[in-house]
Amino acid sequence: MTSATTPNNFTDLGLIPPLLARLSEMEYQQPTPIQAQAIPSVLAGRDLIAGANTGSGKTATFALPMLQKLMQYQLGQSEKSTQKGNFVTGLVLVPTRELAVQVADSIRSYAAHLNGAIKTVAVFGGVSVNKQMLALRGGSDIVVATPGRLLDLISSNAIKLDKVSTLVLDEADRMLGLGFTEELAQLLALMPAKKQTLLFSATFPLQVQSLTQTLLTDPVEIQVQSSDASTVVQRVFTVNKGQKTEVLAHLIEQHQWRQALIFVNAKNHCEHLAQKLEKRGISAKVFHGDKGQSARTRVLEEFKAGQIDILIATDIAARGLDIEKLPVVINYNLPRSPADYMHRIGRSGRAGEVGLALSLIDHEDSHHFKIIEKKNKFRLEREQVAGFELDESNDAALQTVEKPMAKPEGTGKKKNKQKINPEDDVWAGWRSN
Repeated sequence: MTSATTPNNFTDLGLIPPLLARLSEMEYQQPTPIQAQAIPSVLAGRDLIAGANTGSGKTATFALPMLQKLMQYQLGQSEKSTQKGNFVTGLVLVPTRELAVQVADSIRSYAAHLNGAIKTVAVFGGVSVNKQMLALRGGSDIVVATPGRLLDLISSNAIKLDKVSTLVLDEADRMLGLGFTEELAQLLALMPAKKQTLLFSATFPLQVQSLTQTLLTDPVEIQVQSSDASTVVQRVFTVNKGQKTEVLAHLIEQHQWRQALIFVNAKNHCEHLAQKLEKRGISAKVFHGDKGQSARTRVLEEFKAGQIDILIATDIAARGLDIEKLPVVINYNLPRSPADYMHRIGRSGRAGEVGLALSLIDHEDSHHFKIIEKKNKFRLEREQVAGFELDESNDAALQTVEKPMAKPEGTGKKKNKQKINPEDDVWAGWRSN
């Protein structure tokens, strides 16, 4: 782990003026912990293994040094000696299509003052391969790719990896969990043995540990405490079996949420829940792997732009997606993996904004949620929504500590009618009028 003094501003990181000017335009005030600790080592050419979740600023951590090194290389080459061909110098491998687009867009944004000197291309499945082949014609300085599509392009001679000088594996734990191991092995065999390798992983399962031993040479190791949960208020509501949809619809209507991301565990659950909410007068869109890439891209863009209030998604949306100022994340179904719980709630509370993460659990969810709490080392108070209190048969099994949440006047019948003082309204920060 690193022990050097942590820089407090970007000017101390050794970045060139065009990059510093762009960061200033983007109102980056100071480096995040992962940026401050890692960027100097990456600029120095060291291999890196970093423990950092999405939302920690890791894209800039590898993108800024990569852009700077490419610019310095080009300035040191005469036009006559500059290599030509369908090669790539910097390669970033990611697990999902959406993350490929997002990372490539971020890199292009950081390069805004480099006068078009750095060519960045994103390649991923689900769309026409021909357009991507055309984009790669003449080579590319940086390619951001999903492994399967990259192998397709290699087999078509659209790109070669024998000139790769920097390799980034982003979300390495997720990539291995999705079964990319064989594809990664094929790609690595096509790259030079001598290159800089940067590995980013939220967790370090055995597969990731084996990668560090075989791929990295004397790496700098950095583990940054995840900031995903630090700005997220977590709450858990116990509900009767079969009442989740009713409670969810009530909360959405009561608090007039705009841009709420709801997680379920299966593609067909997305459609079913959307239909149930539609019957209650709540419009929702769905986001899952069976949707075509153009449809997924369109829905995501509309959600980011605030044109869609409610988005129901599988865990394909739990990693890598950066939705600015997303106020509310709701676990309608609990994730199977405790680690995925943290990634889900990490979609909210980003860039210093305070977010809200809710989980709805019934009797069948209770044991699994305790496992999530234990693995992630937290403990949440169990609450109930007034008007939807637990039946006596469920009460003992679900309750840990009960704190009924008062239901505002005018929303229906309720026990122990109570007036809410706006100054005590715990939902005020997440209500959008």
